Amino acid sequence: MDRASPVPLYFQLAGQLQAAIETGALTPGTLLGNEIDLATRLGLSRPTVRQAIRSLVDKGLLVRRRGIGTQVVHSSVRRPLELSSLYDDLEASGQRPATRVLADRLEPAGPRAAAALGVAEGTEVRYLERLRSAHGEPLALLRNHLPAGLLAADAEGVAATGLYRLLRAAGLTLHSARQTVGARAAEPAEAEPLGERPGAPLLTMERVTSDATGRAVEFGSHLYRASRYSFEFQLLARG
Repeated sequence: MDRASPVPLYFQLAGQLQAAIETGALTPGTLLGNEIDLATRLGLSRPTVRQAIRSLVDKGLLVRRRGIGTQVVHSSVRRPLELSSLYDDLEASGQRPATRVLADRLEPAGPRAAAALGVAEGTEVRYLERLRSAHGEPLALLRNHLPAGLLAADAEGVAATGLYRLLRAAGLTLHSARQTVGARAAEPAEAEPLGERPGAPLLTMERVTSDATGRAVEFGSHLYRASRYSFEFQLLARG
């Protein structure tokens, strides 16, 4: 801690703890002890430690458990805006992804899916709906439309790995995507599988992915828990 810094000590402590959680130095389930123990160990006042912990509890990174103390829950997911799958990003960051397939069927393409995939409305497409979790906790509800016959994997295969891995294994070269990010309130049918209350804030992402020939191979419409997930941008100044 830099006691000469104008940055408040609680903010410094919260930043160091958050960095340790996000880098995996403090893993989910790690016990930090109670506020008195932490304050003594760190040479800080109890109100300073309490304020730092409260800020991380509010972010969903720590939880207070009666009779146990303060415990690391998980790190939030910061995802760069690049053509990668959530499964691969989670696995690369040590988040232990898991998938539950909620729907896997052929259905007529509605107006939005048809326009995104460049097919006539009513054309048969494959619809996938999956619940993606990390460390056993729900993170995202993933809805995808694919051209029929594009992917041979069954529901069990879809649950075992990421969609982009399956597409690449099928011989497709994923070249580019158009993506829109937004936010809205959770509807009851969406809130339940995500472990949120109806009306809770959700991040939204729609993506149309094309292969090397320019053919649209995927239309994704995904929902993410705002408390667990964020998109990361890199902004460059204009010359």
